[in-house]
Amino acid sequence: MFRNMSLHRTITPGYTVIYPNRDKPASKTTKAIVVLIMLISVVLMLIVTVGGWSKLQGMKPVNFVWCIAYLIMAYYIATRWARGLLPITAALSILLLIMVVIAGTGASGTSWFDRSNAGFAAAQSLFGGSGLSPDTLGLFTLLIAPVQVLLIFFTMLGFSQGWNVELEVPIEEARRRGYQPSGPAPPQPAAA
Repeated sequence: MFRNMSLHRTITPGYTVIYPNRDKPASKTTKAIVVLIMLISVVLMLIVTVGGWSKLQGMKPVNFVWCIAYLIMAYYIATRWARGLLPITAALSILLLIMVVIAGTGASGTSWFDRSNAGFAAAQSLFGGSGLSPDTLGLFTLLIAPVQVLLIFFTMLGFSQGWNVELEVPIEEARRRGYQPSGPAPPQPAAA
């Protein structure tokens, strides 16, 4: 399928590859915000999942898979500047936003807030004890929505920052910019 692609990168001798857009404070801040918002999303999803375990209808495995996916993507974004995961994160955020709005407002039936009325049993937690109150679960469910809106905004902002832009520069230039290239050491002057 990729017959014409080279198997390895060839760099001009004496040069190295740098990523100048990753050095910008705006890019570093955006990356940190995206990772933080993803971790907040995971915590909120786990609170709702664990606190309302007995009342969730078929979403238990999906919630755990969603949390694991967010954690893996947050790891790769934080450590490897994986710009390609940003639109995937935004897409998952949009899906989660839709589900949260439907669940939080009761558009598909009963919301968590409706369960505080007479005739509804209290939710049981994952660990067998009593779960969170319906109003608390409703609040945490609705809190996920603005968090997802922020995540969509910041992932698209990060995607537009061009974290993947590469420059091939001389090793000395890379060292001046603060990089630690893996090239040969510069020649030392001879001792007199």
